[in-house]
Amino acid sequence: MITLFRLLARVPLSLMQRLGTLLGWIVWWGSSGYRSRFKANAEAAGFTPEQYRPAIAAAGAALAELPFLWGPPAGVGVLPHVASWRGMEAVQAPLDEKKGAIFITPHIGSWELLGQAVAERYADRYGPMTALYRPARKAWMSELVAGSRENRHGLKMLPTNTSGVRGLMRALKSGGYTGILPDQVPPLGQGVWAPFFGRPAYTMTLLPRLAQQTGVRVFIAVGERLAPGEGYAIRFEELEGTALSDPKAPIEAAAAAMNAGIEKLIRQLPGQYVWDYARYKEPRAEMEVAQ
Repeated sequence: MITLFRLLARVPLSLMQRLGTLLGWIVWWGSSGYRSRFKANAEAAGFTPEQYRPAIAAAGAALAELPFLWGPPAGVGVLPHVASWRGMEAVQAPLDEKKGAIFITPHIGSWELLGQAVAERYADRYGPMTALYRPARKAWMSELVAGSRENRHGLKMLPTNTSGVRGLMRALKSGGYTGILPDQVPPLGQGVWAPFFGRPAYTMTLLPRLAQQTGVRVFIAVGERLAPGEGYAIRFEELEGTALSDPKAPIEAAAAAMNAGIEKLIRQLPGQYVWDYARYKEPRAEMEVAQ
């Protein structure tokens, strides 16, 4: 599989995205369970079929991009595929002042490319982007993803355990930056129930605690996928006036503020969100709590 990924990484990205679009629709029509879950989540959030249907193709495109993102030839970066950047002045301000920044990057658009692009752009100026990494369950995939991220310029990966969280905390306090996927259901004990599109969702507390304890500025970030061959539009928007910036605010309020920011982004791009994810499921127990 690793060899296959590396061979596919040499196929033009625009062609892989077109093939992914077809794959997205094949899965849609071939799996009634996937289709039902997708529609139920999107419609419960208040979106019409016209608004969420583009996400069917986007899901396939996201999968088809993985060979390029995980197994590229040596020295190949993602920056040439970024068509535009927005909000970078606001991001650079706290980094220039060594105050640090957290990028909230939900499962929308190309979150994998977003992290790599930011790291490539800013590593030489601000140091590497520090991020937590949980190995995939399948050994070959874990090896592939770990190797890709370790070889990408500007990325510093830490394990998702107590030592990794402490390392991330040190990086932020010293003025560094990180990107965190906030919309996964965390293990039991690592989250709180907070509203998400009007329904209670078990929400991670790691990111709110990092923000409250370090005082760094928090931004919503997205790598919007444009039409095949047109690249990506990356933009950042600061979350201002929220409980995330108040160390005395209840963690439930901070989690709710984070979810509200994610909702706002999804309302802008409902056709690129991963709607099939079981966001409202019960959390599972885990032996080690990384907080």
